[in-house]
Amino acid sequence: QVQLVESGGGLVQAGGSLRLSCTASGNIFSHDMSWHRQAPGKQRELVALIRTGGLTNYSNSVKGRFTISRDNAKNTVYLQMNSLKLEDTAVYTCRAENYRGIYWGQGTQVTVSS
Repeated sequence: QVQLVESGGGLVQAGGSLRLSCTASGNIFSHDMSWHRQAPGKQRELVALIRTGGLTNYSNSVKGRFTISRDNAKNTVYLQMNSLKLEDTAVYTCRAENYRGIYWGQGTQVTVSS
């Protein structure tokens, strides 16, 4: 079983940047890794995905502003968030998936202020 711990969230002004990290308790090389977010009163949504081979996908709302990357040697996946908007405010959660199962972190709060 893989345990995921997110870090890097916080309060930032609109237009600013944050980098989230998600560190796993074990190897992630066989896992598709993704970031999801849930704002108050809204459903959780996929933000960005990076597959084992490095292929990435982004939601239209963050495309061009966010970048997902992975460092398998460090068992870590990152989400670089630039040009943050008020509507990016949410709890951001990391997910790992492979044939053995799906694993979620506890989440980290990102709050964008005006």
